[in-house]
Amino acid sequence: MNKVLMYTTQVCPYCVRAKQLLKQRGVEQIEEIRIDLDPVQRAQMMERTGRRTVPQIYIGDTHVGGCDDLMALDQRGGLLPLLNAA
Repeated sequence: MNKVLMYTTQVCPYCVRAKQLLKQRGVEQIEEIRIDLDPVQRAQMMERTGRRTVPQIYIGDTHVGGCDDLMALDQRGGLLPLLNAA
């Protein structure tokens, strides 16, 4: 299974929802980078993704986007193949 990395903050309902969906799809481990604790990480996330909001989700080397992007990917049937491509 591909590695999942997620930029998050402590109080983010979209982060919680994204983590729940990923766990439902079999993801056992999510590497979280808390940008509310580290301004350098926030700046790196914004530079890397071009976005300011959390969550920002990477599956392997693919930037999925935020929670809505993740949900849409799942609805199109693209999430499981991306998770399982390794």
